[in-house]
Amino acid sequence: MPPSLNYLKQCVGTLTSGEGCIIHVWELGGPVSPLDLSEWARHFRQHYCPDAEIDQLRDGTPFSRAEYLVNLVFPDAMIAPGPSIRSGDFAEILISDYVEYVLGYWVPRGKFAEKASRDESVKGVDILGFKILGARHAPEDELLTFEVKAELSGGQYSGAMQKAVTDSAKDYLRSAITLNATKRRLIRAGEHERALVVQRFQNKDDRPFVFKCGAGAVLSDLAYDEADVRSVSARDHRNLANLQLLVVKGTHLMALVHSLFQAAANEA
Repeated sequence: MPPSLNYLKQCVGTLTSGEGCIIHVWELGGPVSPLDLSEWARHFRQHYCPDAEIDQLRDGTPFSRAEYLVNLVFPDAMIAPGPSIRSGDFAEILISDYVEYVLGYWVPRGKFAEKASRDESVKGVDILGFKILGARHAPEDELLTFEVKAELSGGQYSGAMQKAVTDSAKDYLRSAITLNATKRRLIRAGEHERALVVQRFQNKDDRPFVFKCGAGAVLSDLAYDEADVRSVSARDHRNLANLQLLVVKGTHLMALVHSLFQAAANEA
């Protein structure tokens, strides 16, 4: 289990939106111990560049391992849009950990390693989760798509939760493209058994399954506003009956993000 989950605690109770939707609220607390930060950074680094590949990839460049990651792989720490990409990537990895280790889905990783530009977000569905519950192609099997937005730098809440819900409403149509991209990535990596898991969810008409959706926001304490979060509207979501809403809030989150990227580079 990644160290991120040692610091992720469910707040007492839940929120209910004005439309009656349940919003689960979690808190990411600290301070993070040096040992956990190091392990968390290692887990973080694997999403961008597996340790087994870094020397081969940097061969031919003038960079050390840390320099290679900082200059060619990780989003820029200072120059826009690098910091916002960092926060978005952090939020997706954090919620991926939640979906996999709290909700019990298998979540494919590795899309960040295929970025054409380090300072761009990856297009398509943010997170895919797969759960095989029965016999082969059992209709109880589940596909979960999850959209995540982040506001980590402070300032007032600017509608991250609503943006996540709006994007989630599109996942019913665009999930096919992300499923195909994920399957292709797994085949190229030689992970054929996992590619078959993805393939199981590519044709709902012939191989029925339960399709679930999630929308989440990772917010700094300054950006978290309970009244604004409650105002989220999901009435137009085409999968409303299978939609779950999640908020993770915490203090000094952007400082944590930069510390993770720094440790991930320095300890490579």
